[in-house]
Amino acid sequence: MKKSTFQVAGMSCGSCINKIEGHVGKLAGIESVKVNLSAGEVDVTFDESQLTLSEIETAIQENGYEVTEATVKIGCSCCK
Repeated sequence: MKKSTFQVAGMSCGSCINKIEGHVGKLAGIESVKVNLSAGEVDVTFDESQLTLSEIETAIQENGYEVTEATVKIGCSCCK
């Protein structure tokens, strides 16, 4: 599994959370999606053999939000 954080502009309420988590969460290969409104971030854990960062970004944009940056986190801090 790969973890990625997307910086997303335009999110402002619970409806935004539901739209993004619902739409992205339905993509094949998604393990989890968590929106943090105050930070303007969407954290996604996904199977990179089934899905690309670009596909996730497109799913966010399809809901009317702008992805300003995506950061990939490989592995976890306890494994280093």
